[in-house]
Amino acid sequence: MAPLPLCFVTSSKKKLAEFLHAVGDNTIAHVSMDLPELQGDPETVAREKARAASRIYGGPVLVEDVSLCFNAYKGLPGVYVKSFLTAVGPSGLCNMLLPYEDKSAYALCIYAFCDVTVDDKPALFTGRADGRIVPPRGPQTFGWDCIFEPLEGGGKTYAEMEMVEKSAISHRGKALEKVKAFLTNSGVKVPCVK
Repeated sequence: MAPLPLCFVTSSKKKLAEFLHAVGDNTIAHVSMDLPELQGDPETVAREKARAASRIYGGPVLVEDVSLCFNAYKGLPGVYVKSFLTAVGPSGLCNMLLPYEDKSAYALCIYAFCDVTVDDKPALFTGRADGRIVPPRGPQTFGWDCIFEPLEGGGKTYAEMEMVEKSAISHRGKALEKVKAFLTNSGVKVPCVK
């Protein structure tokens, strides 16, 4: 049986769109898979998600895990941002910092590549964007983008940026540059990576 091609695993259409835009290839396989929301530090969560996805898919996968970390909260909500966002929404996340002068934060994206048919040691690719939390601005259509103003963003939140502008400076864009270099040099079966 021929080896399966690389599969990007996500249940988020917005993450998929940004991934495909960044790698410049609409032929990379992708599958929607709801993986368990794990607990732990960002690297551990990404590794375990990749292992689980690769076991389910039966071949090489790439998964993404994103954290939004408030410095006033010593890195929280971090990997738990999805749960916080579901519970309180973007405004609620912003309001968590009302008692604090420090509104600084960072966005962290970790892509994990794993192929359990070869070994179960995922490779990690990390991107980070420093910024601050602001009251919601721009469309509230993608997670917490409307409250994160990256330092490199010229005063705009991610939600106020076009995808090209956001991808050039975002945590996801920075991590994806590392993923593209890995895929280009790794020999992983990918239809085309530009």
